[in-house]
Amino acid sequence: MEQWMLEIMNSFGYLGIFLLILAENIFPPIPSEVILTFGGFMTTYTRMHVPGVVLSSTAGSLVGAVILYQLGNLLSPERLEHLITGPVGKALRLKKEHIQQAMGWFDSKGNYTVFFCRFIPIVRSLISIPAGMAAMAPGRFLWMTALGSFFWNLALISLGAFAGSSWEKAAQYFGNYTKAAKIVLLAALIIGGILFFRKKIMKSSH
Repeated sequence: MEQWMLEIMNSFGYLGIFLLILAENIFPPIPSEVILTFGGFMTTYTRMHVPGVVLSSTAGSLVGAVILYQLGNLLSPERLEHLITGPVGKALRLKKEHIQQAMGWFDSKGNYTVFFCRFIPIVRSLISIPAGMAAMAPGRFLWMTALGSFFWNLALISLGAFAGSSWEKAAQYFGNYTKAAKIVLLAALIIGGILFFRKKIMKSSH
C-alpha cells in the first residue's frame, strides 16, 4: 500500500497529499503516519514547504470529516449499524464496536471530543459520524476538526522534515502508537462490555 501512496505524493505534491488524507479519513486503514511523515521529508528535497503540506493535509482532513458528518446526518443508529455490518463496513474494515466507541465518547465528553479524538487512530475519522447524527453545530464541528487535525498533521509533518531520509523510522514510531491505541481501544471495549453485562446480571438477580 505504501509504494503507490508515495508515488502519488511524488507526482502530484500538495494535491496528492490532500487526496490521500481525504481518503484516509474515510478509509481508516490507510496509514496517515506514512503520508504525513513522508510529506515532511518531501520538504527537504522538493520546492514544497512545511506550511503548504500542513494546509493541504488539514484541508483533506476537513473534507473527509465533512463527508462523514453528512453521512451521520442522514443515518439513524439502526441504519448505521446495518451499514457497518454489511459489505460497506467489511470493505472499510470497520466494526460495530468502533462506531459504538466513538458515539459513547461523543455523548459522554461533549463537543470537545471531536477535537481530542483527532489524535486517536480509527476513532479520529469515525467521530464525525456521531457528530452528524447529533446535529452538532456545523461551525463548531469544523473548528474542532480543523484544530485537532492541524496539530496532528503539524506534529507528524514536522517530525518527517526533521528526520529527513530517516522518515520511515518516524513513521514506524507512530505506527507503533497506532497499534498500541488499537489495543487500548479493544481493552476498553472488553472491560466496558464486562461491566455492562455484570451490571445487567446484578439487576436481574434482585
